[in-house]
Amino acid sequence: MELNKQATINYTDLVSLGYPKATAQQFIRQAKLNMVKQGYTIYNNRRLGTVPIEAVEEILGFKLLKE
Repeated sequence: MELNKQATINYTDLVSLGYPKATAQQFIRQAKLNMVKQGYTIYNNRRLGTVPIEAVEEILGFKLLKE
């Protein structure tokens, strides 16, 4: 059985990429809201600070990782 491994990202990863802390945190918040709207209710949790990297890329409009 193969697990579906999906890349995730948190605000500290975005800060290490050069984004200001508050901006990085806002990206994560927005990504969580978008995930909840898509039906992933697990992201409706204040303690969860990690989201799929694709959710942040959708907000930014470009890829963060090269494949």
